[in-house]
Formats: sequence, structure tokens, C-alpha cells
Amino acid sequence: MAALLGALWPAGALAQEAAEERSGIGSVLRSLNEDFSENVVAPIANVLFYDLIFWDNGTEDEAKLPFIVLWLIVGAIFFTLRFGFINIRAFRHAWVVTAGHYDKADDPGEVTHFQALSSALSATVGLGNIAGVAVAVAVGGPGAVFWMIVAGFLGMSSKFAECTLGQMYRETSDDGHILGGPMRYLQRGLSEVGLPRLGRFLAVLFAVMCIGGSLGGGNMFQANQSYAQVAFVLPFLAGGWGALAYGVILAILVGLVIIGGIRRIGRVAGVVVPAMVSIYLTAGLFIIITNADQIGPAVGKIFGEAFEPQAGLGGLLGVLVTGFRRAAFSNEAGVGSASIAHSAAATDEPVREGIVALLEPFIDTIVVCTMTGLVVVITGAYASGTEEGVLMTSKAFATVLPWFPKVLSLAVFLFAFSTMISWSYYGERCWTFLFGARTSIVYKVIFLLCVVFGSVLKLGNVIDFSDLMILGMAFPNILGVYILSGKISRELKSYWTRYRTGQMQPER
Repeated sequence: MAALLGALWPAGALAQEAAEERSGIGSVLRSLNEDFSENVVAPIANVLFYDLIFWDNGTEDEAKLPFIVLWLIVGAIFFTLRFGFINIRAFRHAWVVTAGHYDKADDPGEVTHFQALSSALSATVGLGNIAGVAVAVAVGGPGAVFWMIVAGFLGMSSKFAECTLGQMYRETSDDGHILGGPMRYLQRGLSEVGLPRLGRFLAVLFAVMCIGGSLGGGNMFQANQSYAQVAFVLPFLAGGWGALAYGVILAILVGLVIIGGIRRIGRVAGVVVPAMVSIYLTAGLFIIITNADQIGPAVGKIFGEAFEPQAGLGGLLGVLVTGFRRAAFSNEAGVGSASIAHSAAATDEPVREGIVALLEPFIDTIVVCTMTGLVVVITGAYASGTEEGVLMTSKAFATVLPWFPKVLSLAVFLFAFSTMISWSYYGERCWTFLFGARTSIVYKVIFLLCVVFGSVLKLGNVIDFSDLMILGMAFPNILGVYILSGKISRELKSYWTRYRTGQMQPER
């Protein structure tokens, strides 16, 4: 993903290449990139993206079904059926809980339901919603938008399951901070069902992958791409010194937030996320309303091309896989990361927070990503084939709002900033799981240094590796949630019975 999106930012890329050549380290970095690609990135990609339909490789209508995509699809379908379409029947209740009607002052936790949702959304609502959707349309056609919506709908159940477990197995540290997430429920939960060694292995595997993903895809990639867009709009920042200055300023801003922990992250996210989503959706709605006569044809293309691709079975699978893959990168359903943020929510009902969490894929994918997809298809920006990713999205908005690329630069900065502060928390929780709470400051320092490195360096395969680790988190997480789904089902049955019979009433 990062390699493809990184290629879409010519100003930043050229500035970084020029800076590297002037410093005399360009050839060294190229050599390191090649070695890293061949010996690290490629082997991992071969496993995660192993083509399960391998027998038609090389044929004209070749169909590809990567292992990790099928893993996410099957998991989401299983959880949707296992929990009785919780993504539909608890949808209204989720909004009521998020609005604070069930909040109690004495509930254990560090943040409110709304702040937990905002913190998790700040990690997912980002460049994937702007550039990722355009990439999906460019690769799979308008039909990919339909499969992104389906993936978002099913992913709501995955988010419910993993975030409920995050609450069920959370712990409180000696200093009063909440410790939760897949590394906790994989270790303790699987130990309870007689699989302690498997639980420990999966927990450590998840934690290592999450740390790598937080430093790369959740940090350096965000800094790198936000700098590239800002430098494109503000050319005086292009070049080595401009990149360094940008990185230092961004690191200071991020540091002011993450040093304060999840409480400060939650407060900042509670302001930034609603603001940036509102700005983006308002602009998108304006584009759609302005082109109202094209809504019908655009929707027809999205639905029609989802089931009638011109390349037969290979084309159908290609569109489906593209949609699910971009949705996975966007909303992270099944990856397990969001359960780290939701475990800190103040509540004594684990299922209640799981229900709040199912709103994430709805907002991130079904609302924001669909908005981008409609704008790209309605304006016909995807048809020229001359722009890709964020440039395609920017062109689509500029057809009606010529000044929007400047606003998009601000949106990209805010999206990147919010993603970084939330992923810093995810990485820190995994770091403390492996190395202890006393060493958390070490992780925070490394994270802030990576902000600067990300702005200055041409990242290439490092980011590809980090994105692979983020996707790889889905393997231990979904396997563990499969095994523990019975516990979730029992908790859900108890909660839903009490809710339906009026035994639990809102506080206000």
C-alpha cells in the first residue's frame, strides 16, 4: 500500500531524493532498500499474500485470492453470524451509548465511550479514506466501492468481538493506567481454555507486529506523506532543511499529546476527529449535490461493476479482493488495534464498549470511504487514468471546488496527526507488555525520532514492511477471537437480555 501511495507524491519524493544525493548517502540507502526488499519484505509478502487460487497463475483471466484477505473475510462473516448480526440489531443502541446516556461517574476506566471511539477512529480515518479509495477505484473500477461497503458492514462484527474481549481481559497497572488489547486477551483468554503456550506465542507475535506497525505505517508513513502534500502546496518547504523543520515541528506537536497518555489523546482526538471528518464530508456532500444528476448513473456503475466485471471470474475476484483489501487498510477491522483504545473506556459492561466499537467501520468505511468513492465516480475523475490515489481525489474535488487541494493539505495533515497519536498509544501498550511500564518513555522517544526520520527519509520498503506487519496482526488476533468467541457469545446474551427486558436503564 505505502509503496503505491508513496509514488503519488512527486514533490516530496523529488525533494527527498535530491537531499539524499546531496548528502552522499543516496547509493547506500538504495543498497539497503534493495537488500531489505529481497530478504525481509518479499518473504513476508509471499506468505501473507499467498495466492490461494494458484493453479491458474499466468493465464489471461487469472484469479487471485490472497491468504490474508480471505482470512479477514471469513473472520468477519463468522463473527457476523456467530453474534446474530450484532452489527444491525445493536446499531441504534451503539449511538445512544456513545452519546453518553449510559456513562456513570464511578465506572472503571480512563476515557469516556465517545473519547475511546474518537481515539480509535483517529487511527483509522486517514489517508486510506482519501487516497486508498481512489486506489481501489483505479485498480478495481467503481465496483470496488461496493465491496468496500460490504467489508465495512461485516467488519463491524469483527470490531465488536475484539473490543469486547479487550474490555473483558483488561488490567490496571500500579500507576492506575488501563492495560488491554489483543496481547492481553490472547495470553490470558487462551490460557483459560487450556492453551497457555499458544496464547503466549500469539500475544508476543501480535505485540512485536504492532510495535513495528506503529513506528512505520502508523508514524513514519504518515509523517512522510503529510510532508509531501504540504511541500507540494508550500514549495518553500521542499528540500532537506524544509523536511527536517517540518519533522521537528510535527514531532513536538505529537509529543505534547502522547506524553500525556490516553487521557490527553482521547481529549485531542475528541476534537480533531469530528472536525476533520465534518470538513471532509461537507465538501463531499457539496460535490455530490452539485452533480445531483450524476448520482443515479454513479450508483448504477458501483453496483453493476461489482457483479459484472469484464474479465470473468478473475475480474470478479479482483474487484472483490481490491475492495476488501482497501477496507482492511482503512478500518483495521480484525487487526485488533482498536481494542487497545477501547479497553481504556470507562464502563463495567465489556459488551457495551464492543457495541460502541462497531460504529468505527460504519463511520470510517461505509460513510467516509463511500463519500470519497461517490465523488471520484460522479465527477469521472477515475476515467482519465492520468491521476492516482490522492491526486485523483484532489482532482475530483477540484472539478467543483478549485481551491480544495489546499484544504486537502490541511485535512491530510490532521488525518496524519490523529493517526500518529493513536498508533503511538497502541505501540506503547505493546511495548510495555513486552518490556514493562518503566520503559515506556524509551518507546515514546523512539516514536518521536521516527516522526523526524519519516519526514526526511525516503522510506520505501521500510513502510511496505510496516504495512505488512499491520496486516499480519490479523492472523494472531482473529485466531484468538475465534477460540474465545464462546465467551463473547455468553456475555452478549446476558447483556442483551438485560437490555431488552429493561433491567439496565440509561443514566440520562
